[in-house]
Parts: sequence; structure tokens; C-alpha cells
Amino acid sequence: MQCIDLRSDTVTMPTPEMREAMAKAVVGDDVYREDPTINKLQALAAEKLGKEAGLFVSSGTMGNLAAVLAHCARGDELIEGNLSHTFLNEAGGISALGGVHAYPLPNQPDGTLELDAIQAAIRSTDDEHQPHSRLVILENTQNMCGGVPLTVEYTQSVADLAHQRGLLLHLDGARLFNAAAALQVPAKALAEPADSVMFCLSKGLCAPVGSVLCGSREFIEKARRIRKQLGGGMRQAGILAAAGIIALEKMADRLGEDHCRAQRLADGLREIPGIVLQPDRPATNMVYLNLEKDQYLTASQVATRLEEQGILVDVSGPRRFRLVTHYWIDDDAVNRTVAEFTRVMRG
Repeated sequence: MQCIDLRSDTVTMPTPEMREAMAKAVVGDDVYREDPTINKLQALAAEKLGKEAGLFVSSGTMGNLAAVLAHCARGDELIEGNLSHTFLNEAGGISALGGVHAYPLPNQPDGTLELDAIQAAIRSTDDEHQPHSRLVILENTQNMCGGVPLTVEYTQSVADLAHQRGLLLHLDGARLFNAAAALQVPAKALAEPADSVMFCLSKGLCAPVGSVLCGSREFIEKARRIRKQLGGGMRQAGILAAAGIIALEKMADRLGEDHCRAQRLADGLREIPGIVLQPDRPATNMVYLNLEKDQYLTASQVATRLEEQGILVDVSGPRRFRLVTHYWIDDDAVNRTVAEFTRVMRG
């Protein structure tokens, strides 16, 4: 019985075409900037996001950290959502390694930060007791709010506010191409207001490793030095970049299929007594659901019973799940998942 892994889109395996490209990749020493496949990927990424330059990094966490350290000095402060990945799931790297202080604001249900709250959070430059506000971080799509996309208009409004007050905007675009597919706009339009943007190749785009950080040439030169300090100079990394090129050229355009399957999955799960979707309809490829309070089973118990049938789901709370569709989840997997949830919930 084939396993159905819905825990995350990070579990995606490289496609056969990616594996072939990796095997045949022309490589060089990227620390010397001599790996032609790395150079091609970085240029392609920058072009797609409308930025001057790109930098291949090992992970989204490294990309976000390098961006923060390039933008901020020790003792500076950044403003971000309390449900953002950089605040919750990056091991406090901005503080531990950069000495940068985070000012978390409540994420609204639609993933945004209120403009008035951002305005109020910006510190006075005249008060020596306060850190200097340097940066705002937005996450698109916003994972913990249900994988919701942030619009071009909203991102531009945050950028305008930040720039008016002398701050910069970094976009944690780990799933930026999912946002672009959901909103039916180019990824370039979503990235344009930001001073820097990171996106992951290793989630819905199906590449095995890596992310790309994009911005101005001056910014990328700073980030390159920080990448080196973080141990991220990866020599003949063109083997990895070869898969990333296919991810950008071919996988980004099919993400709508994953969104459609997430909708079908949600529609099936919604009909099962004891399950409540939150939000009611998935915005992209993430389906969040809760067990009703009168259910005798916990989320962990349900997950264990599903795993016995070859279905893996992410438990995100005592009564809460996240299910993520991706390239390796087909229509049969959706149908089987709904059927097994039905069986488990009926006891």
C-alpha cells in the first residue's frame, strides 16, 4: 500500500526529469562563482521576481536569516507577525546569531498585519532607550493562517508605510508561487514592493533542496558574505540547482492543480460529522481542520489510526490538523484520505 503523505509539501520528491538533470548538471566551484548551473538558477530567479540578483541558499530559514542580517545591525528591531515562520519556527536565529530583536504583531485571520499596528510599532528615533526599527517581514502565503495569500495591493501598502518611515520590507515568500497561482498574478508583482524576497524550491516546486534570496545587487553581495559566515558556501551545488531550474520553469505553472485538490479534499472532509474546517475553504494547498469538542478522539489518536492505513497528516494542536496537497498527491489519494477519515471518525 502506497503511503499518502499530507504532512507538508516539504515531503515532495524530485521528479524523474529533475533526477536526470541533476545527474547531467554542469558544475563548478560556486564559492568562486564558477558554477554555471548555480549562476543560471540565480539569474532565472531574479528575472522571475523582478530583482537585480539572486543567491542560492540551502533553506528558507537560511535565506530569511541572511536577509535579516544584511538589513539589520545588532540591537536593531524588526516587526513581524506573531504567527510568522521567522518568529515561530526558525529557532530564534535572528536573535541568537544576529542580535536582532523581534516586535511581534497579531496576524489577522487573512494573514495580514494591521497597518495602524505597524505604524504604532515603529520606534521613535529620538529615544535612546528604544531599539531602532529597521525592517518589516511579511509571509506570503501565510502558513499558520491557513496558507492564505497576501495581495499585491496589501504588500504595496506595507512597503509604502515602511519606506515612508525609513524601514525596509522583507518578504518570506517560501510559498510565493502558490500565492501567485491563487491570486492569478505574476510572482514578480507580489515581490515588486519588497526590498528582498526569499522563496523555497523544496516545497510545492518539488526540488529536493534549496531556496533563493533575491534583491538588489548590493543587498545580495551583503547576503553572500553572510551566507559564507553561516556555512552556506556549497561548492559544486549545481547538482542541486539543476532541479531548481526545472522547478521554476515547469513546476510553478502547475500549482493550481494542488489548490484544486485541496478544495476537493476540504469538500470531502467537511461532510464528515465531528470535523470542522478552519478556515472553511482552503485558499491554496493547505487544509486546516479541527475536531469538534465533543469528539472522544484526540488529533494524535486520529493521526495514529490514519497512519496505520498509510496516511500521514500533521497534528498542529490537541484537536487540530494540517493537510497539505502537492505534486505527489493525486485524485485517488484525495479520495482515499476522505474515506479513511470517515472510517476513523465513525469508529
